[in-house]
Amino acid sequence: MGFSRALLSLRDWVYLLSLLIPFVVYNLALKALDVVSLPGNHSLGEALKLIQSDIFFSIGYVLLWIGLFAAVKRGPVRWAVVFLFHAVTILVLIVTTSAYQYFQQNGTTLDYSIVAEWIPKFKEIEPILSHDVPLIAWVGLGAVLFYATLGPLVVTRAVGRWRGWSGTGPPAILGGVSVLSSLGLCLLALALGSLSFVSGTTSLARDPFINMLTTGVQQATAEEDISDPEAAVEPQPANATLAQTTSTEKRNVVLIHLESTRAQLVTPYNKDLETTPFLDELAQNSLRAERAYTVVPRTSKANVTVNCGVNPPLFPGPEFEPRGIPARCLAGLLNEQGYGTTFFMSTSETMDNFGEVVKNFGYEEFYSSEIMDQDGFQVTNTFGYEDDIMLEPSEEWLRANGDRPFMAEYLTGTGHYAYECLGTRYGSKNFAEDDELNRYLNCLRLQDIFLKNLVDQYKELGLYDNTIFVIYGDHGEGFGEHGRLLHGDTIYEEGLRIPLIIHAPGWFEGGERVDGLSNEADILPTVLEMLGYEVENGQYPGYSLLHPLPKDRILRFSCITERKCLASIKGEEKYIYHYDTQPEEVFDLSKDPLEQNNLTDEYRKEDLDKRRQDLLSWRSAVEAQYGGDNRESAITDTS
Repeated sequence: MGFSRALLSLRDWVYLLSLLIPFVVYNLALKALDVVSLPGNHSLGEALKLIQSDIFFSIGYVLLWIGLFAAVKRGPVRWAVVFLFHAVTILVLIVTTSAYQYFQQNGTTLDYSIVAEWIPKFKEIEPILSHDVPLIAWVGLGAVLFYATLGPLVVTRAVGRWRGWSGTGPPAILGGVSVLSSLGLCLLALALGSLSFVSGTTSLARDPFINMLTTGVQQATAEEDISDPEAAVEPQPANATLAQTTSTEKRNVVLIHLESTRAQLVTPYNKDLETTPFLDELAQNSLRAERAYTVVPRTSKANVTVNCGVNPPLFPGPEFEPRGIPARCLAGLLNEQGYGTTFFMSTSETMDNFGEVVKNFGYEEFYSSEIMDQDGFQVTNTFGYEDDIMLEPSEEWLRANGDRPFMAEYLTGTGHYAYECLGTRYGSKNFAEDDELNRYLNCLRLQDIFLKNLVDQYKELGLYDNTIFVIYGDHGEGFGEHGRLLHGDTIYEEGLRIPLIIHAPGWFEGGERVDGLSNEADILPTVLEMLGYEVENGQYPGYSLLHPLPKDRILRFSCITERKCLASIKGEEKYIYHYDTQPEEVFDLSKDPLEQNNLTDEYRKEDLDKRRQDLLSWRSAVEAQYGGDNRESAITDTS
């Protein structure tokens, strides 16, 4: 007791502990809630391993401020210490709370790269913050920050009045503690902070603030081991042009982008689930890719691959920058062949900053929900309205431009979180007991209804018979199957595998199937072959789906979050590299399509190292093609 009185006055102890004790309880409680929310059963020992970094950080944080307050007891420097005490604590609380909320919504940790991406594009993420984050979360954060700002002052004054302290409070016992004691506390705090760094072997097992610092340092200092990047990625067709042939037939091209649509939850790929009966009807006389994938599970990235036929950038930004895509895209190529081009989306232009993306693709016209008549259309997702909002502007454009060949893309938004698809004009169905999954499946149903309405529009306008319809998902969606919610870092089949169906009247009667590994890069060469064009001055890396695909083909994938996870599929074997977040995984998709049985123990370390190195080389090569060495310009105004 004497030591504590010599270290700090009672007033200081009350002031410090009135914030530090709630701070520790709050931080540990949030991490405990994260641990409890993990799928599966976890022993007490496993739970403690996940929370020990937070314990070390919290104790170290408490000792640091006790040491600083004890070292500086008066004067301007003391005021500076008090200010920093509140400012740093508020910062840590914001990071901790944001990390908790992010984990609860996405099933993955909040890392530095995500925050670095958000900072310059607040306008784009504002709908997410206002729409998807519950009001109670904002109220709770506001209360926490209010207390962190004024709570210690209010508590100290209340205790002072109760104890009858004078204005300066009870004096400390003088001469009992040296400056070395304060320094010792600070050094002990530093040691505990170091333990917090090293004890967290994965991002989830780290304290959220420590994880933010760690991932920031890793991104700033990361160096990939590149053996031969040219071996993994082909040269980009930056100067490609089209040449007509004797087979050229200028049919219309329509890309129908199904937002957040997972292959195994639509009817053509799952006959037990009647979410998309019209898509299933179309598929009966269409070309259907049985094993189609996205490269990066994000809308803008998928659009780069579909429209431009190349791997998208694996880090935030280039697709939004002028001349940021190292390839000629389909709309620009067809413009030069006399095609009219237009892009419709039922969501706000702020979703993934699509106004800039569409310009880079070469579309002449762009219609987002901001310039559409919104009366009578229900909000169905974070960024926009039911997809039928596109029908009227589509009809107007087609009537004005349908007398010449054209290319149009329709980007649906209804599949996007937060799945507000119950109680619309089309009613709803009970597809699943889980409420969120049921709402999502009803969103897929609404997209299917829009698809039918759009095809009917083309039939009524006499355009159907001369149009190639390419219908594809941009990425899948996770609902906790592997502890991942939504799509961003869901590197498993539910996040990567998509529907891909090409419907062209007069083609594929009775239905055709593509059984090999395919991805969205195959769309561009397939469409060009169907139109009868040849590519000059460049070569696109995808394969036309009109021919058998190479049996030795390797598909490679990346999470949205930088250095979070990479994956590759060769044949039926899927390898996943999680960097430092969890052990690497191998699955046999032919026997284990749900990816439940990790087979890494059956592989030699040399084989796993080779698969990992292949992915790291691929990533480095793709990043280099998009100017990956110059991240500052890439992050300035991006999604």
